[in-house]
Amino acid sequence: MSVSAKKIAGNVSEFHILLQEQVRNELTAAQQYLAVAVWFDKSDYPQLARHFYRQSLEERNHAMMIVRFLIDNGVEVTIPGVDSVRNDFSEPAEVVALALQQERDVAEEVNALVKAARAESDYTGEQFMLWFLGEQVEEIAQMSTLLNVVRRSKGNLFDVENFLAREALTAGGPEVGAPRAAGGAL
Repeated sequence: MSVSAKKIAGNVSEFHILLQEQVRNELTAAQQYLAVAVWFDKSDYPQLARHFYRQSLEERNHAMMIVRFLIDNGVEVTIPGVDSVRNDFSEPAEVVALALQQERDVAEEVNALVKAARAESDYTGEQFMLWFLGEQVEEIAQMSTLLNVVRRSKGNLFDVENFLAREALTAGGPEVGAPRAAGGAL
């Protein structure tokens, strides 16, 4: 049963219901990135694996930022299950293309959240979501670059590994200006 089909305690807006659903989306993204990381890890591509393990943690942290926002605003939080994820791939470009599409999907979800907050004149909620808008621009750009590098490598993933080691697309650690995450960011 979706969050919107359940009665959530208190005065909860459509924006808050969408945020609850976004927690599931972010946790599902974290699990998908974990599956991608394992796929690269078992093939002995440590830089690609590390990149996607970090992406998984980042998505988990995003979910927990939303949880913290809901808690701080007195909204009852229900931690959802996650959607199924894909574990089998035939080639690296397919894996990174899936990741890029996932980031584009999240950008659409964030845009819908901003729109809902604005429609409800929830300026605090809108301001909270603005950080996520900027984050998605960065995520799409990074994943697009990685996909281009993978395609140009023509199957030589050692070139991609060197690129990731040199460029450090994800620095790890706390994200500058990021909202607080419930339980702290990992």
